[in-house]
Amino acid sequence: MDKIALVTGGSRGIGAATALLAARQGWAVAVNYTHNAEAAQDVVRRIADQGGRAIAVQADVSDEAQVLRMFGEVDAGLGRLTALVNNAGVVDRSQRLDEMDLARWRRMFDINLIGSLLCAREAVRRMSTRHGGQGGAIVNMSSAAARLGGAGQYVDYAASKGAIDTFTLGLAKEVAAEGIRVNAVRPGLIETEIHASGGQPDRVQQLAHLVPMQRGGSAEEVAEAIVWLMGEGASYTTMALLDVSGGR
Repeated sequence: MDKIALVTGGSRGIGAATALLAARQGWAVAVNYTHNAEAAQDVVRRIADQGGRAIAVQADVSDEAQVLRMFGEVDAGLGRLTALVNNAGVVDRSQRLDEMDLARWRRMFDINLIGSLLCAREAVRRMSTRHGGQGGAIVNMSSAAARLGGAGQYVDYAASKGAIDTFTLGLAKEVAAEGIRVNAVRPGLIETEIHASGGQPDRVQQLAHLVPMQRGGSAEEVAEAIVWLMGEGASYTTMALLDVSGGR
């Protein structure tokens, strides 16, 4: 089976680490980005430098028209998709629920949940044996927050990731007989830029003492789990929620 993957939010952090590792393991990779074309092209260049094949594809995953265009570009540029990593996501600054507004919640759920649903739908239409596909794998990005709750910081983010967990379980059952495996990875405290975007650049250092392993994780450590779930080594693994959290 051809190894063609789309990694949403692939220009930085866990997404970039996943794209690079997948390419090293023989995947052709579409690196999705929303705004930062330069960062996405840098990932593509790094993949090309190591002898891999990659393209950068722009799309806001919360916009259906942009998602449809992106999948068309992947079809034309790489071929029929066999793996999707639903990595694109956002956090926001730490707030209690009674300080949050509706605009924040809509953005959070539009990107973290609706974006994953849209991309998964298009992936199923290409991968499912019901649609003439070869099968494939979908890896959703959840979070340890889905079971911790995010109290006092971002219960809305945690709720969006809890929805990702449930979506993973349901879709896995729905398409299991059609050659598609669906799993989720739940990272804990990971050293990426997402904390700065939420106004907490030192969050990992501040909370590392809460992790049984006493440290934050790296994007590369999460990527190892994602790429394993994409590949043949996980051929009998579906409906799994895999914690990569140092025991937290």
